[in-house]
Amino acid sequence: MPHSDAAAPAGAFSKVLVANRGEIAVRVIRACREMGVAAAAVYSDEDRGAMHVRLADEAYSLGGAAAAESYLRTDAIAAAIERSGAGAVHPGYGFLSENADFARAMAVRGVTFVGPPPDAIEVMGDKISARDAAVRAGVDPVPGTAEPIVDPAQVEAFGAAHGWPVAVKAAYGGGGRGMKVVQEAAEASAAVESAQREALAYFGRGELYMERYFDAARHVEVQVLADSHGNCVHLGTRDCSAQRRHQKLVEEAPAPGIDPAVLEAMGEAAVAVARGCGYVNAGTVEFLYADGSFYYLEMNTRLQVEHPVTEMVTGVDLVEQQLRIAAGEPLALTQSGVSIDGCSIEVRVNAEDPAGGAFLPCPGPITDLRPAQGYATRWDGGYEAGDRISPYYDNLIGKLVVWGRDRDVAISRALRALSETRIGGVATTIGAAQAILAHPDFASVTHSTRWVEERLDFASLPEPAAATGAGAGVSGPGVRHEIEAEVDGKRFSVALWTPQAGDDGAGRPSASRRRARGPSSLGGGAQEITVPMQGTIIKLLVDVGDEVEAGQPVAVLEAMKMENKIVAGRAGTVAEIRAKVGDSVGAGDTVAVVR
Repeated sequence: MPHSDAAAPAGAFSKVLVANRGEIAVRVIRACREMGVAAAAVYSDEDRGAMHVRLADEAYSLGGAAAAESYLRTDAIAAAIERSGAGAVHPGYGFLSENADFARAMAVRGVTFVGPPPDAIEVMGDKISARDAAVRAGVDPVPGTAEPIVDPAQVEAFGAAHGWPVAVKAAYGGGGRGMKVVQEAAEASAAVESAQREALAYFGRGELYMERYFDAARHVEVQVLADSHGNCVHLGTRDCSAQRRHQKLVEEAPAPGIDPAVLEAMGEAAVAVARGCGYVNAGTVEFLYADGSFYYLEMNTRLQVEHPVTEMVTGVDLVEQQLRIAAGEPLALTQSGVSIDGCSIEVRVNAEDPAGGAFLPCPGPITDLRPAQGYATRWDGGYEAGDRISPYYDNLIGKLVVWGRDRDVAISRALRALSETRIGGVATTIGAAQAILAHPDFASVTHSTRWVEERLDFASLPEPAAATGAGAGVSGPGVRHEIEAEVDGKRFSVALWTPQAGDDGAGRPSASRRRARGPSSLGGGAQEITVPMQGTIIKLLVDVGDEVEAGQPVAVLEAMKMENKIVAGRAGTVAEIRAKVGDSVGAGDTVAVVR
């Protein structure tokens, strides 16, 4: 297994402010520490005692809870940078990482943005102009349109001309957020409306575009590094085809089962796209691979969640490289010096209940967290036992990453490591990952981006762990531990008060306990339709008096930046509607009654 050389301090700045949270903030803070660079964290009210805050050299409050009130506030982050004296800001991924205005605001303040130039973010962040940039670089994009969607009729016309299904996607986004697959013309209007809502909630912009959606394609991406001295290299490929709701579940490097000549052509195409937009720093060019051909999909102008698998097979520390490039150093790597050794697999461990294929978000306290150890086994996490998964943010707990001398060894090692990983208090996607890795289709590389949803059966997965176990005693009201105090907005560790096991911190049963209620029966044969998690009602699909069938959606709940349909548990007539659009609801709350 390759190893990265020990890092020396970057000379251009002595302190970096990490404008993010969770495991990516932890990852960047650790890289800074290894390079001898001080790391300042920022945090919302929800994250006052979070792991990234505990690890940082210093931390500053942003206030608020929801991302729009905290991590998406340029003014608050700029104020924290000024107070900390940081010379650079690392945005991680998500939040402001692909926001050209934020990068420009940093430049105006004389702060180094650890990422590409604002112009490159703008060109590649707008998926429509990015398609044009790929064409100019001689790279064929997925068949689609160059004009924004302003009317669902455009989707209907495109599908009629090019065939169904059609992917409606956020022009300013990535990671599957704000993307809807339209199977037929009748679905176009609802898909456009839903995609716009998600895009606005996650990226702050609602522009959409569309592409042909391939039924049996693989999602293959190429990692690139470019410096400000004209050097640009690619570090091989990653396969991210094991997805659900367009969210990646398992990733691996390199992409298996593809002719080496095609892989090299993908790498060259990625470098051409990066050079064509004047790219600097780390970025990822994504392709769809189908029937022996590949098509440009989009470029993510940031670090990717799945970057560790590239690090494991190349021995290149990508975060270190980001910081060095941002400091003005030329790349020490040449294309001929990049080598791929073995296979690496990453499993995203999310706080979600995958039972029945629902993948319902499961916020709440983590009572036990013991990641696997062993040879070539890595855990990139953002939480420890006693921490709490908030309903306001992405629910990624951590990433389990393994390396093997070949793909079979890597699969076996990943399955072994998953079996040893212990997480209590919240449901997780570990069982789903085991089902994916153990499936013969995955072993034979006959899976695609739709394979998880169309072929896998998650009905037999075990129930989520109860909020008990070795770590349960960590949380309990009246139990005094360390807490954090603020003096003029700067964080100091003093002590911590935590809720009792099974409580959510406000005297209510934890989400994992409440969610077990499900639909409850009332007198006279009526049934309450309840929500499985905390969130916001963004749409009601029925009225009092409507007839519904079992399994029919009655409302749409936004939770953790994802839209979830709340369905009727039985056929009948809607007797009551107990929520309205915009209401915040908790797990187990009733939205409607069916008789």
